[in-house]
Amino acid sequence: MKRDYYEVLGVRRDAEAGEIKKAFRRQARECHPDVNPDDPDCEARFKELAEAYEVLSDADSRAAYDRYGFEGLRGRPMTDFEHVGFGDLFNIFFGGGMFDSVLRDTGGMWGAAGGNAPAPRGDDVEARLDLTFAEAVFGVTRDVEVAADAVCEACSGSGAKAGTGREQCPQCHGSGRMREVSSLGGFGQFIRTSTCTVCRGQGTIVKEPCETCLGTGRVRRTRTVSVEVPAGIADGQRLRLAGEGGAGSRGGRAGDLYVSIAVEPHDHFVRDGDDLVYRLDVTMVEAALGTTAYIPALDGDLEVELKPGTQPGEVRTFRSRGVPVLQGYGRGDLKVVVNVLVPRRLSDEQRELLEQFAALSGEATYEADQSFFEKIRAAFRQ
Repeated sequence: MKRDYYEVLGVRRDAEAGEIKKAFRRQARECHPDVNPDDPDCEARFKELAEAYEVLSDADSRAAYDRYGFEGLRGRPMTDFEHVGFGDLFNIFFGGGMFDSVLRDTGGMWGAAGGNAPAPRGDDVEARLDLTFAEAVFGVTRDVEVAADAVCEACSGSGAKAGTGREQCPQCHGSGRMREVSSLGGFGQFIRTSTCTVCRGQGTIVKEPCETCLGTGRVRRTRTVSVEVPAGIADGQRLRLAGEGGAGSRGGRAGDLYVSIAVEPHDHFVRDGDDLVYRLDVTMVEAALGTTAYIPALDGDLEVELKPGTQPGEVRTFRSRGVPVLQGYGRGDLKVVVNVLVPRRLSDEQRELLEQFAALSGEATYEADQSFFEKIRAAFRQ
C-alpha cells in the first residue's frame, strides 16, 4: 500500500514548494547508491521519493492529490517508477530534468550526464629521448621534438571562419542532448535522453568552418619541448609532462607528453638498481703481489688498493659512489669486482718460471676461499 506523499517527504500538507524541494534533495542524497552502496532498500526508497516529489512539485498534480488523493492522479501523465530500472531511472531526467541539481550535490555518477558535453581533452603524445649513461645517472635537460595538435591561430580554436562564430544547434537548441518520450500506456511516460547527433553534445555548430583547420579548431604542429631528466632515471622508464600533449578542442585541457627514456650502455659500468658495478681486470701477477689500480669513475677517478693475494671475484664496495636515488636522497654504492686475467700464451721462459714456482709452492701458499659467486652474492647483501 502506498504511503501518503507528504509522509514520504516528511513535510506538512501546507508546506511551501521550497520546503518540498529541500526535503526531497536531502532525502535523495541520503538514499543515493553512491552514498549507500550496501543498502539493498535504497532503490525502492529513492523511487518512492521520486514519485512523491514528481506529484507534489507540480501545482496541478498536487491540487488533484490534495482534493482526491491517489484517485485524483488517475489519467494524469506520470512516470511509472515501479516499472523502470534503477539505471534507467537515472537517465529519465538527464539534460535539465528535476534531478540534475540533486545529483550535482551528491557528486555521484549522474552529474556528468546533464547539459552540454565537456570540452574534449587533447590527445596524449609519445616521444623518445636517448641518453648517455652519465646523463641518466646525474640528470640533464634536453629538448625533444613533439608533433601534436595545436590551437588554430586563424580561428583561435573556435573552428569558425574569421568574422563568424559558433551558433546554437538547431536540433537540441543548445542543450547538447535530445529527449525521447515514449508512452507507457496508462502508466505515464518514459523519457530517455541521448547525445545530440548534430552537434555531438556540444550545443553549438559551425556553419562557416575555418579554412585553415577545416572547422576542427586545431592544426598539426611540431614544437620543441624542454625536458628536465631527473638524476637516477633508468632505461625504459617514462617521464610524464602534464599539459604538453595535444591541444584540447573548444578550450578543453591539453593532453600529456610521455617521454620514454633509452639509456646507452656504458663501456665499463653496469647498473644494478642504484648501485654501479665495475669489473677491474688485473694480471695474476698483480693479484698475487698486490697493486694500485685507478678506476675511471663517473664523477672522478678512484684509487683502488689491492693487497697481495687478491682473489678472483673479490668485491670492494665504495659507499655512496653509485647512482643518485631517483626522487629521493643519497646514492647507491660502487662495487668493484676483481677479475684475474690468466695468460693464454706463454713463452718458453715464462713457462719454465711458472713450473719452478709450482715446484716451490706448498699447501701453505694457497688457502681455501669462497667461490667466485659466493663472493658476489655476499657483496650484494652488504
